[in-house]
Amino acid sequence: MTYRSPKTALRALHLTANGQGGYFTTKQAATAGYTKQHVAYHVNVGNFTRIGHGLYRLPTIPVSEHDEFIRLSLWSRGRNDIPQAVVSHESALALHELSDLLPGKVHLTVPRTFRKRAPRGCALHPVTLAPADTAESTGFRITTPLRTLTDAADSKSVPTEQLQQAVADAIERGLVRRSALAAAAKKNIRISNALKRIR
Repeated sequence: MTYRSPKTALRALHLTANGQGGYFTTKQAATAGYTKQHVAYHVNVGNFTRIGHGLYRLPTIPVSEHDEFIRLSLWSRGRNDIPQAVVSHESALALHELSDLLPGKVHLTVPRTFRKRAPRGCALHPVTLAPADTAESTGFRITTPLRTLTDAADSKSVPTEQLQQAVADAIERGLVRRSALAAAAKKNIRISNALKRIR
């Protein structure tokens, strides 16, 4: 780790944490210029808040509207410190504003090789997503509207009326091309039925 002055290290850490709702990892702190001893000191004096194993927060940064998604994304990080979870299914429907559903759990898609246990209030879906199925949000990744609709169609907990409305809204708002949904409909009867109801 290269030495940085306290001000330079704090600026670098702020830059990282700002894009993650105030959160940062031990490795990110080290990249910014903080040793483990520095981090422990700042936790003790209240400059940093320890959230979990290897995860901290700068209390001076306001809590994000999507704080839970950011925190869970960082919780899912692998040994390379890269988050593995993607917000999906009913949670992604709500974020894309394609449904009136209020998910009872946070839904995350994780790679099939993912081994961590789901935290309370969280549902994990083990699927390896293609890069084209995900999009970047501030501090976390989310499934694209098209992938979200196909996941919702596969989910028994999304009522048919809600799915039909979500498909109609996605087309009307230009979030998904009708041709892309038509291709998906060949493999999914619920999307096929939803498209038939749209003129």
